[in-house]
Amino acid sequence: MTDKTMSADEAVARLESGMTLGIGGWGSRRKPMALIRALLRTGITDLTVVSYGGPDVGMLAAAGRIRKLVAPFATLDSIPLEPHYRAARERGAFELMEIDEAMFLWGLHAAANRLPFLPVRAGIGSDVMRVNPGLRTVTSPYADGETFVAMPALRMDAALVHVNRADRRGNGQYLGPDPYFDDLFCAAAETAYVSCERIVDTAELTKEAAPQTLLIPRHTVTGVVEAPNGAHFTSCAPDYTRDEALQRHYATTPWPEFAERFLTGDEHAYRSAVRAWHEGCGEHREEEERR
Repeated sequence: MTDKTMSADEAVARLESGMTLGIGGWGSRRKPMALIRALLRTGITDLTVVSYGGPDVGMLAAAGRIRKLVAPFATLDSIPLEPHYRAARERGAFELMEIDEAMFLWGLHAAANRLPFLPVRAGIGSDVMRVNPGLRTVTSPYADGETFVAMPALRMDAALVHVNRADRRGNGQYLGPDPYFDDLFCAAAETAYVSCERIVDTAELTKEAAPQTLLIPRHTVTGVVEAPNGAHFTSCAPDYTRDEALQRHYATTPWPEFAERFLTGDEHAYRSAVRAWHEGCGEHREEEERR
């Protein structure tokens, strides 16, 4: 069996400007942020990003790396609308294909199954069709004759996802309450890079968790990256919750200032910057309490 382990920098070195890039997770939950930070350290740009958007979308948009976004939303969960995404969109920084969540899901299914499209009821009777004039409808060939949206396949050149555990061969495991759709991102992409909290032996994957938690099969994975806290500041249940304090700071800080402090170095530098920031916040709170 092939050992697919690599570093985050090695993974993103395989990406190119102009690619269509899928990003797993959901909002501000289990996003592959270590891979996003590595991507931001490169000059890769002009991306078409496919994502249930969160800070991954916000950071790439703020950095000017997105040419087109395909997404049903961009949220930080506890902060309803991703502010850096919103600012980039308001200044017309990228093209947007905004679609219903179910349409997005069936687009992933279509791509994963190598189909050109799949019919879906979602979107009919809404402004989705108006704001996406390229979408088409299809009529059932059976007696019902119902009309559906023909949701095109969301094919991707590469996908980035983050899970709790993985082995060296590319089998990925989630341990939290929701698998999201990371398996579909991997199956729908030509290449897929899976970061994880910890790489373990294959036999360890099912010792303390059911086989159903093996979300991602190795044949859909190109590379595996061990990245402890690799989803930070988003959540990665049950390993850790969202870093709400840092997320609020991210949401309320001008992008150049945030990027300069937290994103100018490697993962070790990022963790050091986060630790120093939290310590500074603690000192500030103590000072306020003394006053």
